[in-house]
Amino acid sequence: MNIHHNARLTFRGRELLLKRIVDQGLRVEEAAQASGVSVRT
Repeated sequence: MNIHHNARLTFRGRELLLKRIVDQGLRVEEAAQASGVSVRT
């Protein structure tokens, strides 16, 4: 899989984002901030 060098969310990054929301109970805004992306991303 070719990943753009500026891509902030790879498959693993999206997986981590979801785990933070589902398992840790973070709000979407908090999980996005922890991942270094905007909520819209």
